[in-house]
Amino acid sequence: MEQPQKNNEQTLEPGQAAAKAAILAQCDQLATAGVTFVAAHFDGYGDSGTTEEVKCYDGECYAWGEDDAVNHDVSHLQEHFETLVPFGYENDCGGFGDVVLDVVARKVAVERNDRFEDYTTTTYEV
Repeated sequence: MEQPQKNNEQTLEPGQAAAKAAILAQCDQLATAGVTFVAAHFDGYGDSGTTEEVKCYDGECYAWGEDDAVNHDVSHLQEHFETLVPFGYENDCGGFGDVVLDVVARKVAVERNDRFEDYTTTTYEV
């Protein structure tokens, strides 16, 4: 089930706000290079996780694993993207998702997917 989008602007910690500002400051340079999206994918499970390297894309939309990255160095933004990765995504069954900069819209979005375990119990008399 997809949760409604919300704006977390008011809940950003100072470090996150600074990271967002540093990322958005690169939009003109990225647009000039033909980049439309910049993204970092994260994935975790069982109290460990990893954030992949930040990559650039030139498509009309971004979906992890669907398009090939373009060759444009944004390694200087890695730490800023990692700052925006949601805390605790790696705990328990873990979670995964993306931190995505939409260069044209000048917006940064975080998509987080949480994994969970479930079970059902059936009791009956025989």
